[in-house]
Amino acid sequence: MSEQQEPLVRRSLDRGVVTLTLDSPANRNALSTRLVAELSEGLAQADGDKDVRAVVLTHTGSVFCAGADLKEVTGSDPASGPRNLVALMRTIVELGKPVVARINGHVRAGGLGLAGACDIAVSGPKSTFAFTEVKLGLAPAVISLPLLVRLDPRAASAWYLTGGVFDAHEAARIGLITYAAAEDDSLDAACDEYLDSMRKASPQGLAETKRLVTTDVLAAFDRYGDAMVETSSRLFGSAEAQEGMRAFLERRPPSWAQ
Repeated sequence: MSEQQEPLVRRSLDRGVVTLTLDSPANRNALSTRLVAELSEGLAQADGDKDVRAVVLTHTGSVFCAGADLKEVTGSDPASGPRNLVALMRTIVELGKPVVARINGHVRAGGLGLAGACDIAVSGPKSTFAFTEVKLGLAPAVISLPLLVRLDPRAASAWYLTGGVFDAHEAARIGLITYAAAEDDSLDAACDEYLDSMRKASPQGLAETKRLVTTDVLAAFDRYGDAMVETSSRLFGSAEAQEGMRAFLERRPPSWAQ
């Protein structure tokens, strides 16, 4: 990162908890190559610090994460984005410290995979969620690695296939997040309660317990990771998806819309 560039991921430390804040409002905290690299670096630093007990992943602005940076993936190497996202999500799942997502904004597409990879996700009243891939000629392939083992199957079918928008209470009901806070104050209180418990826990106990509860998630990465990258790459490189993404960026209906 050059000295002239402001960081896209900001880091702070408070009593053994590192907070990594997505701060790229110009593209709605989309998963650009640089943001993914900075977030991966922040996670690695936290993992290597014996005094860090937990990590909080949060955001500035009204959007937690809008998913892929479509300006990067239209016409570029279609495999790089999916591959980088799989690596980032796996880093979160394998991290030796619990990761808590604090969300109070919109979450779309790849952003749901980011939240789903976290061990605990708490969302506030401003949060909305949508698997928008189907509207762009894509599919929620790589983000399914941490999600499908946690989501209610019927709900996954409904929300994947329609691309509809749902709120935090529905996200909690289907297993996408841990807790839906009714007010901003209760969002902070819920996060603080989880983090205070982790501050009192043994580092070894946290690491080994996290290993237990992520066994099935990591098995999905091992079994399906390469295939999901291939699927995502094929779809991102297809003419239909290129049309869908261009239409989205140009704020017009895609050619297939009825």
